[in-house]
Amino acid sequence: MQVEEEKSVTVINAEGLILGRMSSIIAKRLLMGEEIIVVNAEKAVISGKKQSRVREAKEFLNVGHPKKGPFHYRRPDRILRRTVRGMLPYKQPKGKQAFKRLKVFIGVPDELKDVPMITLKEAKAEKLKCPYFTLAEFAREIGWNQR
Repeated sequence: MQVEEEKSVTVINAEGLILGRMSSIIAKRLLMGEEIIVVNAEKAVISGKKQSRVREAKEFLNVGHPKKGPFHYRRPDRILRRTVRGMLPYKQPKGKQAFKRLKVFIGVPDELKDVPMITLKEAKAEKLKCPYFTLAEFAREIGWNQR
C-alpha cells in the first residue's frame, strides 16, 4: 500500500508585486518542487510607461496566424502563466513538470479565501521609482474582454 505525501502548497497574493521579479522567484520555487497557486493576478504590476508597453504588445500581437499560432494571451492570469513559463526550461521534462505545478487565478477563489497567503517582499512595487500600471489595465488595453 502506497502512502502519498501531502505536498506543500504555497498561495501567493500577487497584489502590488512586480510581474517579472515575482515570476522569476516563482519559477525557481517550481523547479525545486513546490506547488504554487497565485491569486489576484490582475493586480500584479508592470513597470514602465503604459503607452510604450501597450504599443510593444500590440506590435507583438500582429505576429503569427490565428489558427496556427503562436497564440498570444490577453487575460491577466494567462499573461502571468506565460511569463513564468518563459523563465522555465519548458522544453525539458523538468520544466514541463514544474509548469504543471503552477495555478493562477484572477481574484481569490472561494476555496482559497481562508488559506493563509504570502507576499514576496523582494518583488514589491513600492521599490519602483518609475511609473507602473496593473496587469488588468494592460490586459484591457490589448483586448481582454472582461465578462
